[in-house]
Amino acid sequence: MGSTITRGRLTRGAAILGLLLLTGCGHPYVSPILPGPYRETFDAPTNTVWQAMIRVFARENFPLKAIARDSGVLASDDLPTMIGLYADCGSFGGSRVEGQALVNFTIFVHAVDSSHTQVQINTKMRTELYGWSAVFGGGVKPRTPLSCSTTGRWEANLMDAIRAALGP
Repeated sequence: MGSTITRGRLTRGAAILGLLLLTGCGHPYVSPILPGPYRETFDAPTNTVWQAMIRVFARENFPLKAIARDSGVLASDDLPTMIGLYADCGSFGGSRVEGQALVNFTIFVHAVDSSHTQVQINTKMRTELYGWSAVFGGGVKPRTPLSCSTTGRWEANLMDAIRAALGP
């Protein structure tokens, strides 16, 4: 009877040790904090801002899937970008997620008054082609989709381009 108790303790101890080893090798995924929508107000009428924005999209060759001028909405197809440039996809342990993210945006343009227009950009990002540091056996390859958040650079660059298209 004594050897049965000892064997049971050894089996239980080995199972606990194995579980601890597997847990120690795991990399907890830390998702990025999602920011709110990006907003900016321009000192120009809505039609002028809308036309400048369409010129910017045409010049930059952005793939748009919906343009509704009457409601002031623009929506894009997926745009690929490198993670870290415009997208933050979190980390596994201490290693940042690397690879490629797909970004799509919805832009709302509305008049604040007759000479001021507000532009709001809602951005949605995800990645299916990613990895993390090669030290942990990562490497960029297709994986389970992750949600990403924006770094704010793409939106700021778009607003700068619209401002430049509006002129002085």
